[in-house]
Amino acid sequence: MSLRIGTPNTPNAHRVLLLGGGELGREVAIALMRLGVEVHVADRYAGAPAMQVAHHAHVLKMTDAQALTDLINEVKPYRVVPEVEALNIETLVALEAAGTTKVTPTAYAVQCTMDRQAIRHLAAEELQLPTSPYAFASTFEELAAGAEKVSYPCFVKPTMSSSGHGQSYVKTPEELKAAWDYAHEDARAETGRVIVEGKVDFDFEITLLTVRYRDAHTGKDETRFCEPIGHRQDGGDYVESWQPQPLSARALERAQEIAKTVTSALGGHGIFGVELFIKGDEVIFSELSPRPHDTGMVTMASQRYSQFDLHARALMGLHLEEITQERPAATAVIKAAAEYSDPAYLGLEAAMAVPGTDLRIFAKPEAHPGRRMGVALASGPDVATARERAQTAANLIQLENN
Repeated sequence: MSLRIGTPNTPNAHRVLLLGGGELGREVAIALMRLGVEVHVADRYAGAPAMQVAHHAHVLKMTDAQALTDLINEVKPYRVVPEVEALNIETLVALEAAGTTKVTPTAYAVQCTMDRQAIRHLAAEELQLPTSPYAFASTFEELAAGAEKVSYPCFVKPTMSSSGHGQSYVKTPEELKAAWDYAHEDARAETGRVIVEGKVDFDFEITLLTVRYRDAHTGKDETRFCEPIGHRQDGGDYVESWQPQPLSARALERAQEIAKTVTSALGGHGIFGVELFIKGDEVIFSELSPRPHDTGMVTMASQRYSQFDLHARALMGLHLEEITQERPAATAVIKAAAEYSDPAYLGLEAAMAVPGTDLRIFAKPEAHPGRRMGVALASGPDVATARERAQTAANLIQLENN
């Protein structure tokens, strides 16, 4: 049966509910609306970026099982699309199992990748993929033993978090207690456990955007890849990305093998951000997001179809042609340097006068030091030029209180 898209805000509307209204969700909402979908966005606060462009906005505590159930029963979406970690995934698993709704890519995939313990168990132990050395801890004593096992220096992270929240780089045993405390204080969602990972010797890290979709000709699930994305992090949070990141032919082949293996095990349709360490021809699995990736914002400048377009098409069950990169491109993040309420942006004229640049202003209602508030996009004849342009444009943007 072919896909039937109704008219938004009518009884025959084709509804999608995004759980999380940040900057990535905003672009997913726009991509879905271009396909005629009625978009609902839920978040814990009013005025989130994706809410500003959606047909309908819902404010609720998404970790509240009853509130989440009531919302899904009210909206009756074709798809529920989680965009954040802070939600009651057990509710989504139960509703999907009961046939009440469908989760993108699947409730199992979201549940598994939200928890670093679950995804590491799947990748390292079930699928036998190469990973960094690791251990999990529920007490400080277990953490100390785990750190000795993986050796110093190491990373301590909450088992449920993202964008560097709660992550520490630990060089000595004396720094371990502060890392333990920070992992619990700054986690996206508290699980009572942390992961300690040994430092991996690598040349660079990439995001391999991997898309699972239903082939219109064969009716079978297929996998496609975007060109590798290089990125630089600060404190576990990305500050710039670029595409393409050159790899050896063997490393690219191995990266695609690993990405296809783990995403096939998770199942469903949509885009996955697979993070990998590269050392020569060697590839090591790091992490995975079952949705568009922050480093993948570069595809808005580099590809005909951005990661958000690809995600929207795949979750809607639409066919995908081969993904091609049209030009080298880069992003540089615009971060707040202080606390701002109803922040205003300055310097847009100068930033967009830089050749080959564009901006995405996230329009978040509040800012605090280090919060991601926008991104500069740039293309160029080569990656080095694109990176320089993006960084120049980002540095020209300033924030102030209204």
